[in-house]
Amino acid sequence: ISLIVAKELSNSKTVGWFQGRMEFGPRALGGRSILADPRSEKMQKELNLKIKFRESFRPFAPSILKEKCKEWFNFETESPYMLFVADVNDKIKLSLNGQKTTGILEKLKQKRSTIPAVTHVDYSARLQTISKETNLLFYNLLSKFNERTNCPILINTSFNIRGEPIVCTPNNAIQCFMGTNLDCLIIENFIIEKKYQTKSINDNFRKKFKLD
Repeated sequence: ISLIVAKELSNSKTVGWFQGRMEFGPRALGGRSILADPRSEKMQKELNLKIKFRESFRPFAPSILKEKCKEWFNFETESPYMLFVADVNDKIKLSLNGQKTTGILEKLKQKRSTIPAVTHVDYSARLQTISKETNLLFYNLLSKFNERTNCPILINTSFNIRGEPIVCTPNNAIQCFMGTNLDCLIIENFIIEKKYQTKSINDNFRKKFKLD
C-alpha cells in the first residue's frame, strides 16, 4: 500500500491517512493525518482553502525520515512528537532576488526553498522525525515517496477540518473525506478514491462552521 500511496502523493494528490490506534497529543503523528507533497508551491494554499477551510497562509509541518533529517534541516536530534522547530538547510534555500512584494501576504507567497509548502517566512519548520521503531508503516510510506522523488518529506497535518476534532473512527474519516476536497482516503489497507464516489453523499462542511 505504501507504494501506491507514494505514487498518488507524488502526483500532487492529497491523502487522508487513517492507521492504527487513535493518537493522543497536540500533533498528528502519522496515525490520523492528512498528507501531501511539500515540493508543491500551491499545496499550502490548496490544503488550507479546499480541505482545512481556513486562511491560506496557515503553515504546515513536515514529517521526514530520521536518517535524512540533517540533509534537509539544521537539526541534530530527534523530534518524534513534532514539537521542535528547525531552519531548513542552506543548500535547499532559494534566493529571493527578483521576487518583488507589495505587502505581508505577498511575502508569505514567496518560494523560499525546494520544499515551499513547509517552509515558513523565516525559513523554519516544525518537524517530525520518523523512524522504523516509532511508526514502521509511515516510515515505509516516506521511504517509497523518497524513492520516487528524492524527497524524504511529506506534509503532515491533522486529519480534520477547522472547527472539528481530529477524526477518531473510520466513519469520522469517511465523513471528513466526503466533506472536503481530499483526493484519496486510506483506512488500513483500503484505498478510497474521491473520483469514484457518489456525489450525492458529499457533505458541505463550509455551511457547518464559521470562519475563525
